[in-house]
Formats: sequence, structure tokens, C-alpha cells
Amino acid sequence: MKHVAAYLLLVLGGNKSPSAADVTEALSSVGIEADSDALNRFLSEMEGKELEEILEAGKGMLAKFGGGGGGGGGGGGGGGDDAAAEVEEEKPEEEEIGDAPVVDMFGAGDGGDY
Repeated sequence: MKHVAAYLLLVLGGNKSPSAADVTEALSSVGIEADSDALNRFLSEMEGKELEEILEAGKGMLAKFGGGGGGGGGGGGGGGDDAAAEVEEEKPEEEEIGDAPVVDMFGAGDGGDY
């Protein structure tokens, strides 16, 4: 993938047909070592082909996988017509809790070093 990514970046940068040396130089500029066997195999497969055609063919292959998430399921159906029969539950009142005492976590109030 690193060779493909470097190749695509070089093409986007204006180099219509990057060589092995171009790809190797691009990878080494960011500290990545190129695998010459894999790079030469990739470049031989790309030889004489237009990038746009390859990308279009790849897009067709990806269509087999489907796209995007299916989204969530629909909401639940409505209950019956018994809307008037709903009973409101009484909620118990919560007790108010007072503020917690302030604590000096760093010991500044006692003349310490912290």
C-alpha cells in the first residue's frame, strides 16, 4: 500500500508516470524504506495504463461490497388508542444536598511548600 499511496501522491503532484526512483525518493523523504521487488511488480502492472481507468475499474469492484451503513431501524410503532388511559407516576422528591466542605488539596493554607 505504501507504494500505491506514494505513486498516487506523485501523480496528484503532476508526475504523470512516476518511476521507481521517484516513488523510492518520495517514501524515503518521510523515513519509509521501499521494497524494490514489490515496487517493480506494482510499476510493471501500471505500465501503459491510465490511472483514471484503473480507478474507475476499482470503483466498480468496490460496488460489490455495498456502501455506507444501513442506518438504524425504524422507530417503534404507536401503542393503542389508549392515550387517555396513561397514568402519570408520582416522582419522589429528591433531598437537597448541601455543598461539600472546601478542602485545600495542595496545602497552600498551612504554609507548606506546595
